[in-house]
Order: sequence, then structure tokens, then C-alpha cells
Amino acid sequence: MCVTYYSIISTLPIYLVSELHAGKSDVGIVLASYTIASVLIRPFGGFALDKFGRRTIYILALLLYAFFFCGYLVATTIVMLIVLRFIQGLTWGVTTIAGSTIAVDTIPDNKRGEGIGYFALSTTLGMSFGPVVGLFICHHFGYTAMFISGIATSVISLVCASFVKIPPMMPRLKVHFSWKNLFEKKAIIPSVNLLIIMTTYGGLLSFIALYGREIGIQNTSLFFLVFSLGIATSRLSAGKSFDRNGPVKILTICLSLMIIGFPLLVIFDNAVGFYISAMVIGFGIGVVFPVFQTMVNNLADFSRRGAANSTLFTALDLGMGSGMVIMGYVAQYYSISATFIISAVISLIGLIFFRKITAGHYEKNID
Repeated sequence: MCVTYYSIISTLPIYLVSELHAGKSDVGIVLASYTIASVLIRPFGGFALDKFGRRTIYILALLLYAFFFCGYLVATTIVMLIVLRFIQGLTWGVTTIAGSTIAVDTIPDNKRGEGIGYFALSTTLGMSFGPVVGLFICHHFGYTAMFISGIATSVISLVCASFVKIPPMMPRLKVHFSWKNLFEKKAIIPSVNLLIIMTTYGGLLSFIALYGREIGIQNTSLFFLVFSLGIATSRLSAGKSFDRNGPVKILTICLSLMIIGFPLLVIFDNAVGFYISAMVIGFGIGVVFPVFQTMVNNLADFSRRGAANSTLFTALDLGMGSGMVIMGYVAQYYSISATFIISAVISLIGLIFFRKITAGHYEKNID
């Protein structure tokens, strides 16, 4: 699923500009409609997972995702693409929390940190290979072939999901719809902490390529390859540390790496500093989401894991989205370098928030 997501993200702007003659503002609206939809649906998706069961919602969301992918073949106007992206964003928002919740249900409790770290590699691999696959197909075979390949990959994902052995739901009290049931109370503080930290990620994704050009880096895409390598390395090793020692030590180390990594981009404005910072920031930020996801799932009851994951994913989307907007203003009125300094400060705030508030909340509420 992540391969299809990142292949579209990397190729759709080119398609919009070259084929539909869209302006930059139109490109932004088309891309943003997807994120807006996923933010809006996640709380309801989490409630549905807890109310109606994991398999039903998961398979249905994947089926609809693949079906609406066919829309790219017939959407020939900007308005049609905005509507299509919004509808597909709804299905994406549900599939991501459903898949994560099922993974948590499947992983043994005493290896939850390690297991979520492995599962989170799926996002990293999708982020690494998706743009490469999408751009390769577009370049050699055209946009129609790329859309068809996305449909085929979505169907493959649906088939794979049908073979996943999903643990049966435990007997529980009936969950009735209410606004408070859309979110998990115990997950709110960790989710706010994640929101603060992930504003830095939104800014990084938005401006690292432009910054690379400013300082004369020819191959800025290599940043994401090194960045993904750092993420993969940290996710393979950090989960076991969480299971042995809890979240405080590993998250303190990784947030400290982010505090160091962002200024490296500014202090050493050359290729060496550019790629070293990619590894340092990647290793640091790669641990953040899996650690917080493990924490909220440790805090939530089995029957509330859907709500817990939707609360966390909503914070993730809001953090990245607000980071893109905030850092956009900073870059426009000051400089891109200033966004990285601010990102280091935000990482420090996130670390202080974690040490002073989130860690205590976790220890107090953990069973």
C-alpha cells in the first residue's frame, strides 16, 4: 500500500503540471485533499474497528482503495482529481490504522516494541521504493501504465490481506457511538507529544530538496535514500531496547540525535554535512513513531486499540501538515536554514515534553 501511496505522491505533481496544465496552488490543493480526508476519517475508522471487528473494516477499506484507484484513469480535470483524492484519502486513512491495529493484535505483548519496529519498516520501504517505481514507470511507459500498476499493486495488497490471520475479538461490552469513543483518552498525551515532534518531519519533507539545490547538491534524492537507511537501521534495533528498558532511554537518545542532526544541515552546508545529517536525523526520527505507537497500544485495552491508533495517526497527520504550513512561512519570510534551526528547537521541546509529562503519564497508566 505504501508503494502505491509514495509512487503517486512523487509523480502526480508532474502529471498535473505537464498533462493538465495545473498551477502550483492547484497541485497543493490536490495533494492536500488526500491528507485532509485521512485526518477526518481516522477517528471514525478507529471506532469502526472496535465496533465491527478488524477483518471486516480492513478488507472493505482495501477493496474500496483499489476500486477508487481506477478513478485516475478517467479523472481528466483538476476538480475530478480533488474529489477522487479526497475519497481515496478516506479509504487510505482507514487502511493504515486497520493494518497497524491488526499488527499490534498479532504481536506478542512482551515483544510489542520489536514487532511494531519491524512492521513500521513497511512504511520505510514504501517511502524508499515507491517514488523510484512510480517515476520509472512514468518515464518508460507513461502515466496510464503507472495508474494501472497502482491498481494492480492495490489488488495484490488486498489478496495478501485476505491471508492475514487476524486474532478473534475478545468478548467485551458493546461500543456505542459517541464523540468520546472516537478517541482514546490514555493516548491523547503521547499523541500530542508526537504531533509536536512530527512538525519537524513535515518541514523536512517539504524543503530538503530545495535546500539541497541552494547549497549545490546535484543529487538531492540521495538524501532520502540515506534518510531511509537511517530509519530502517533504528527500527530494526530500537524495538528490542523498548521491550527491555521501556521508552525513556531510547526516545531520549533519538530525540537528541534530531536536536543535533537539524543544525548539521546549516553548520556544514555541503554534501558531507547534507548526507551525514540525513543518517543522523533518519536514525532519530525513525524510532519516534514506533515508540509512541507501542506506548499507546500498551496503555489501551484490547477493545480500544482501534481508537488508540486512530488518535495517534490523527496526531501524526496534523503534525506533518502543520509543519509544512509553519515551515513554509518561515522559509518564505526568513530562509530554509531557519526552518532547520526551528526544527531543532521543536525537537528539544518535544524531548522536554516527553521527559516531564509523557513518560510520567505512561508509567502511571501502564498495566
